[in-house]
Amino acid sequence: MKFRISYLTAVIGLLFFSACTPPGADQGKGGAGGTIQLVFLGLMILVFWMFFIRPQAKRAKNQKSFIENLGKGDKIVTIAGIHGTINKTNEDGTLSIEVSPGSYLKIEKSAISMDWTAALNKPATDKK
Repeated sequence: MKFRISYLTAVIGLLFFSACTPPGADQGKGGAGGTIQLVFLGLMILVFWMFFIRPQAKRAKNQKSFIENLGKGDKIVTIAGIHGTINKTNEDGTLSIEVSPGSYLKIEKSAISMDWTAALNKPATDKK
């Protein structure tokens, strides 16, 4: 991920600085400099959308469907690192989870970590 961000930063910097022209430099071009700047601006917006907005929207959609599909008996991990089993789904957007036998916590559905819960429920692999 770090390589992707540094590459993205270099591309944005290149597009930004290539679109900059000194004052009066495009007087003899008949206005072509403005068109080039608009093209580079469009490319910058496209790059931002591809690398920032679209992945974040996709992740939010996956998180929403994950939370909607939770049910009684599912093992979960909260974003605070609390492990438990869903005991009851309340109508107000909260869950009652059992963290140890006879001990229950009421948490918000949005406090469940999709990544940690998936890692907890992943089947163990045999190392032979």
